Amino acid sequence: MDKRILSKLALWLRRKHPGTVVRMRDFWIGWIAPLYGIVPLYASLSAVVKRADGTVEDLGIISTHAVTDVFVQQLVDTLKASVAAFSNYKYHDSGTGIIAEAVGDTTLGTPTGEARDIGTQAEGATANIYKSVATHTYAGTFSITEHGLFNLAVVGNLMDRSVFMAIGVVANDQITFTYQLVCASGG
Repeated sequence: MDKRILSKLALWLRRKHPGTVVRMRDFWIGWIAPLYGIVPLYASLSAVVKRADGTVEDLGIISTHAVTDVFVQQLVDTLKASVAAFSNYKYHDSGTGIIAEAVGDTTLGTPTGEARDIGTQAEGATANIYKSVATHTYAGTFSITEHGLFNLAVVGNLMDRSVFMAIGVVANDQITFTYQLVCASGG
């Protein structure tokens, strides 16, 4: 839709029905924008598998998804407070759960039970991308189908959960997970 038409509509609504513009914005962000690929927080997860025998498989991006409700609520709460808590979202965990991810997720479906790995945090290719990279060496045999990024080494808040096609691993196989969160500006 033409920006001029949207501007005129917003101006008319402000005059005739105060408060409607905010509701329209919420409707646009929540329902219409995702249909056009406009998502304020957008995440991707990629993986590289290094087998115990030394072979390497670059799987590329294995999942794309939006962040959880809990993380977005914490984002709002942190913006209202004077303490920043986001630097703690660096603990990577993986599991074998197969239920599709949802914004209401608070944990992995079926964690492997192995310790979480601390990711290296950096900016992505541009300054609006948060990136965390962690490598996990598996102690047993698993069919890894999910990944989560948490703010604590045990329990904690789940920032994002990704479900993907199974990656079979055996003892001493490694998976390097690269999580990227794009924070779009504008609009």
